[in-house]
Amino acid sequence: VQLVESGGDLVQPGGSLRLSCAASGFTFRIYDMSWFRQALGKEREFVASVSPGGAHTYYADVVKGRFTISRNNAENTVYLEMNSLKLEDTAIYYCAATSGFSVASDQYPYWGQGTQVTVSS
Repeated sequence: VQLVESGGDLVQPGGSLRLSCAASGFTFRIYDMSWFRQALGKEREFVASVSPGGAHTYYADVVKGRFTISRNNAENTVYLEMNSLKLEDTAIYYCAATSGFSVASDQYPYWGQGTQVTVSS
């Protein structure tokens, strides 16, 4: 199993980024896919999730209306479109896979290595 994130960068407040996560080694289309993030000195927190078919999404309140999660099952890829970025969005962003929706990180057996997003002026 492999999850490889990309797209992290340094961006100014109010800017946008699109993160990607390429999956391999498991049946991607039957797994719920989520993004989590971990800021320096803080616990890992749930950001967003998308159902296996892509029809259902769920967001943490702090990103609702600014972030959009989507997936392409033909390409085994999940995305996180981030707009109106704030200083407090600075973190390492991880994608993760689980069977059955959950916001709890301990319910996810598969994780990527993370990609750094830094929001700074």
